Amino acid sequence: MISSQVIRGSIEELKAISKVDLSVWDLEGKIMASTFESDEITPALIAGFVNSPADSQVIGAHHLMKILDEEEVLFVLDAKGNSEDTYMLGKIAVSQLQQLIIAYKERYDRNNFFQNLLLDNMLLVDIYNRAKKLHIEAAVPRAVFLIETDKEKDRERESAATELLNGMFSTQVGDYITAVDESDVILIKELEPDEDYTRLDQVANTIVDMMNMEAMMNVRVAYGTIVGELKEVSKSYKEAKMALDVGKIFYAERKVTAYNTLGIGRLIYQLPINLCRIFIDEIFGSNVPSNLDEETLTTINKFFENNLNVSETSRQLFVHRNTLVYRIEKLEASTGLDIRTFEDALTFKIALMVVNYMKYLDSLEY
Repeated sequence: MISSQVIRGSIEELKAISKVDLSVWDLEGKIMASTFESDEITPALIAGFVNSPADSQVIGAHHLMKILDEEEVLFVLDAKGNSEDTYMLGKIAVSQLQQLIIAYKERYDRNNFFQNLLLDNMLLVDIYNRAKKLHIEAAVPRAVFLIETDKEKDRERESAATELLNGMFSTQVGDYITAVDESDVILIKELEPDEDYTRLDQVANTIVDMMNMEAMMNVRVAYGTIVGELKEVSKSYKEAKMALDVGKIFYAERKVTAYNTLGIGRLIYQLPINLCRIFIDEIFGSNVPSNLDEETLTTINKFFENNLNVSETSRQLFVHRNTLVYRIEKLEASTGLDIRTFEDALTFKIALMVVNYMKYLDSLEY
């Protein structure tokens, strides 16, 4: 429903243009907004007018008119003035307010539509019927983005993120901002036929940069695959949700995570916890490398980044080659894996990712 603040802003603008005082009453006889004070019009007069068949009524200098939505009375407008133009200006005000009501109603209906679409709460026939009524194109490419703000999840942060996104993306070009819970803001982005995942990555990075610069918010963005039909939007949403979780578990340093670049992280994320425990037990036994110190982790990651090249890794870490070899051999002594060989390096990399996944699952239980 349209708010009293919107109504107040509208009638104040109309008065500034027309110099006619206006007020809007609800059906219970309460003033929602007014540009003047008067005790001539009472709740009883409003109730009597609402229940009458007339669309307008003149009481002294007051011109009462009904504001309708699909033939149903929602509010009563009072245009105050003795000039011949007062009635006409009142009708213009009624027309503008009715158009605002339709716009806000459509916006609410669209929000409700997209929320149910994302959550798979609609039958296929209902999707296309409602989309047609709401003037939403069905067969255009779209992708879903999830924007997660800092973990101090308060309403002010989520509201600020939503407001900023509404300023960046417009429903006029087919984009829509919504939410289905209190944790994430959702962008349903409409694309041109020739736009691909390079464009999606640009959009995601723009969101991260704008949130950081304009709202001083540290956000994480994930997006799903491009879908060509409205009915498939929920698929892209589910993919974006998975990408957000997988990114936080395995690629914590990234601010943007795409579902189509998750790699082995997507596979591990879908493994049952019991299978993960069996795998870790087979590889490490009781020596699970769950608490490696920062120096060891940095050494391992840099070694993997340089494709198991000892010389290049030691150069980038600013350590002697023998020092690096000592660290690797120390790790081999504790885990039984020599990460200088491809097979052991692959096993160790996967094992570390599985350990991180198990830690994540444990954190959800507390």
